[in-house]
This record gives sequence, structure tokens and C-alpha cells, in this order.
Amino acid sequence: MERGYAIIPRQFSLEAYKMVLTFPKQIIDAYIVTAVTTLLGTFIGVCISAGAGYVLSRQTYRYKNIIAFLVFFSMLFNGGLVPSYILITQWLGLKDSIWALILPLVTSGWYIILMRGFFQSVPGAMIESARIDGASEFKTFFQIVLPVSKPVLATISLFYVLAYWNDWYLSLLYATDESLYKLQYLLMQILKKAEFLNSEAGKLLQGTGVEQMEAPTLNVRMAVCVLAAGPVLVIFPFFQKYFVKGITVGSVKG
Repeated sequence: MERGYAIIPRQFSLEAYKMVLTFPKQIIDAYIVTAVTTLLGTFIGVCISAGAGYVLSRQTYRYKNIIAFLVFFSMLFNGGLVPSYILITQWLGLKDSIWALILPLVTSGWYIILMRGFFQSVPGAMIESARIDGASEFKTFFQIVLPVSKPVLATISLFYVLAYWNDWYLSLLYATDESLYKLQYLLMQILKKAEFLNSEAGKLLQGTGVEQMEAPTLNVRMAVCVLAAGPVLVIFPFFQKYFVKGITVGSVKG
């Protein structure tokens, strides 16, 4: 830190990555858990948000105003940490289960409202034409509405991917089995261990006949950022062309 940050390093070194990847199996397992929870959570969440948003966008639905108010109310107030923990661990019995890392993030009132706003912008003539041709609500939704809703679907999918990929809090609460640690939580633990080695307590422990080791804390932090954000940076360009259109249309309408 004496010379500040530089784009081109003065000395090339992979020591930080060697320290982070000391136990590669843990990193691989964490990548697998994170990828599985991200894919399943995104798929289930998009299905729920799209279905709820479409129902609330239909003017013929009798209870749309009441349910829309409840969805908006959930954005302002939630059950809190203790009730959520009791629900997941005791009532549902999902502690140390991969579903405990998926279900708490699977719905969001804001995503449903974005979906509803976009579906309200779909021309009503398309839906009426499908009904005249004898199409059911499910057929209209899957074959007429969803194919023209790629911008909002891609936008909500990106939000879900970022939420699940960057999540570490659910692992902290509901996972005691190391095989269920998500990537962000595992990397955070590695960073804390590196900081501990440089603390006074860590140096005292190393002083018991073992050569003291200075852990590259800042370098480890940067290596952790690269390992955690790398896959998301690869995925983002595929969603970028839909992102702005999806969020602006979905937030302005309704």
C-alpha cells in the first residue's frame, strides 16, 4: 500500500491464489453448490414472478388490487430474522439442506411488480386474438405473452443470478455442513483466516516453534474478488442488450 494501486503490477505473483486454492476440493464443491442454487433458484423465481406478474396484469382478475397491495406491503415489511429462521429450521426442517439456500430468495415483490408492469405493456389485441382462436389462459401465457417478454425475463433472471451468486448469509444461517458452503461464504472464511494469521493472536500461535508466516491479506482479498466475480462477468454480456429495456418498461408501466 506504500505505492498505491497500479493496473500493471511491479512484480507478478500467484501467491495469493495459491493460498486461496490450498484446498481446491472445497473451492470446487462451493462452486458446484453455488451454481446449482443459482440455476434452480433463478428458474423457480422467474417462473413464480412471471406467473404472479401476469395474473396481476389482467384487468379481468377480481382480486388483483388486493394481492398487488399485499405484494407491495411485503416490500416494506418482512417477518424478521427469528421467525424466518424458525420457519426454515423447525417447521420446514431444511437446515443443512440445499433448499435452505434457495427458498428464502425465491420470491421478491419488486420483481413481481416489474413483471406486472411489463405485461401491462403487451398489446391487449394479441391476447384477445388468442382467446378468439380458442386459446386457454395457459396457452396464451406460454405461447403469446412469454415470447414477447424476453427483455423483462432476461432482466429478472440477471437479478436472480446476482442475488444467488453473491449470497453468503444463507450459508451462515442454515449450513453447518462444509459441503453446503456457498462460494462467497467459503471465500469470506478464507479471507478471515488470512487476516487472523497477521493478527497478534495468530503470530503468537505461530511462535510456538513454527516459522512465522505473513499472509498477503490484501492480495488474498483481490484474488477472492476475481474468483467470486469471474463467472458473473462472463454471463452479464448475454443479458446486457435486454437489461435496460426490461427494467425501464417494467418500472414505468402500472
